[in-house]
This record gives sequence, structure tokens and C-alpha cells, in this order.
Amino acid sequence: MKCTSFDLNAYYFGELPADERRGVEEHVAACAACRAELERLRVTQTALASIPDEEIPQRVAFVSDKIFEPTWWQRLWRPGPQWALVSAGLVAAAILLHGYMYRPAAAPALEAQVIETRVEAELARRLPVALDEAVARLEARHQVQVREAVAAVEKRAEIERKAQMVAFEENLDVLRKRFNVMYLASANMGGR
Repeated sequence: MKCTSFDLNAYYFGELPADERRGVEEHVAACAACRAELERLRVTQTALASIPDEEIPQRVAFVSDKIFEPTWWQRLWRPGPQWALVSAGLVAAAILLHGYMYRPAAAPALEAQVIETRVEAELARRLPVALDEAVARLEARHQVQVREAVAAVEKRAEIERKAQMVAFEENLDVLRKRFNVMYLASANMGGR
């Protein structure tokens, strides 16, 4: 019989009827090439089974796509140190406006300068603190993201290492079997 008359893939996955299956089993018992092909199918299936399932992306996006650019309202509401600066500026403007609009008529010009100096001093005192807090929050968030990314890379590396070990063990097993067959064959030839 020819090896090409058998469908080893259908046999391996159990898709052949019982009578054809028996014929393939008899042929595989006698044909080393077909046994090796069945062993390769088994190794391939083991390697594929060790790969984790991943969700198929719905759409492939490129860095140049408009989808990655933030919209105008996202840019406006993005948290960061600029909000601390804006809010401090608004507070300062409100204080200055209040002082200008509601000052007493008889208040000397020197008092307005004193108020303005106090406002500037208060702004100079609060602004660095607010900026430092905002920077600290951003750095903490960045560190968390880096730790998560490193953990994901380490997990993927461990999975790949395990898959390589399984493939190595399977290949070693195949080589041992071939060596045993060759050893038995040489022993049989030397014994005659």
C-alpha cells in the first residue's frame, strides 16, 4: 500500500470510519515514516494547546490613526498640573477682583498694594505645594502602570518558557524512541 492513500490527519483527529481506521493502524505499525508523521501531529497539537487563548482584536489601529488623538473635551478635562495652576490663577484673580471692586472709597492706595502682596505671597506658597502633589500623583500612577506592564511581560515569558520546555520534552521523547528503534535494530543485526 502507498502512504499517500491514507489520510493521517483524519486518523489522528478520529474522523475516519472504523474499517479505514484499522487499515491505517496496520499500515502505521509497519511504516516508520507514517509513525513519524503521527508523532509530529501529536507534538504540534501539544504545542498549540500550550499557547494561551487571546481575544482577536476588533480593529487594528495604527499610531497615525485619528482614534489615538484626544478630542477637544478630553484635552480640556485631562487632569494634571495645569489644573492646579489654572485654579490658583482663578483664585488669585477672584481675590484681586474682589479687592478692587469692594474696597472702601477712603482706603489708601498703600492698602491695595499690601493686599496684592499678600495674594502673591499666598499664591507663591500654595502653587508649589499643589504642583508637587499633582506631580507625585502622576508619578505614582506611572509606577503602577510600569509594574503592571513588567508583570505582564514576565507572565508571558513564563508561558513561553513552559511551551518551549514541553516542545523540548516532546522532541527528546521522539529522539529517545528513534534511538531505541535503532539500538534494537543494530542489536538484532549483530545477533544474527
